[in-house]
Amino acid sequence: MTDLLKVEGLYKTYTTGGLPWKRNRVHALEDVSTTVQRGQTLGLVGESGSGKSSLGRCILGLTQPDAGSILFEGVEVQGLSRRALANFRRRVQPVFQDPYGSLDPRWPVGRSVRESLDNYRIGTPADREKRTLELFDRVGLDTALAGRRPTNLSGGQRQRVAIAAALASEPELIIADEPVSALDMSVQAQILNLFRDLQGDLGVASVFITHDLGVVKHVSDKVAVMLHGRIVETGETESVMNRPVHEYTQRLLSAIPRPSSNATTIHTAEEN
Repeated sequence: MTDLLKVEGLYKTYTTGGLPWKRNRVHALEDVSTTVQRGQTLGLVGESGSGKSSLGRCILGLTQPDAGSILFEGVEVQGLSRRALANFRRRVQPVFQDPYGSLDPRWPVGRSVRESLDNYRIGTPADREKRTLELFDRVGLDTALAGRRPTNLSGGQRQRVAIAAALASEPELIIADEPVSALDMSVQAQILNLFRDLQGDLGVASVFITHDLGVVKHVSDKVAVMLHGRIVETGETESVMNRPVHEYTQRLLSAIPRPSSNATTIHTAEEN
């Protein structure tokens, strides 16, 4: 496999506090390097403040790093022309933690799924409508839900809509930032199963950001463990899970609730 995404020597510092004498510099990323191959899922793991979400935002172009490079298919993402950036954003899509926050509450959810098809003028209007309903079916949602607003759906259903919206433009890479942490355990299992199935069926690469190594175990081919803005351990998932080297990784593994990690392997019924 070839590298679809390559991050090299990334640095990002934030300044916090409004008053000059109260300002602090927070080093969110320090010399971070990693790769994602085509069709591969990279599990990016760490506690709150470890820098994992900052890395995801930099990859998406929502935050500019202070130094380093982000290469997509060998092309530097920073400094892309407007047209090239639009193409990049079509091919690299986000799925955020809060599905309600990522869906316009004024719109029927079908319109949110169709939005990127309209923006990129993919197919005819009839093609877009057909594709929207196909996406609902693909993520396990009744197509009748397309006319409902986000407030009329459960959390799990909203996250499935968000995933359908991310898939609409047929991306090659998805950046999923804590996509199951706001859901209860049974719905988490369903969404994790969905991610795993989509990877197998569609071959979409992904960066799956989470604080839970137990989650990563079931969806990732490769793991990168982050601590204080640095990647402290990386490797194939099975190797990291069974033979962790860094003490921080060992601590994360010891915190996995055993019953919940087993539960994620079960394909459960659809949520209401």
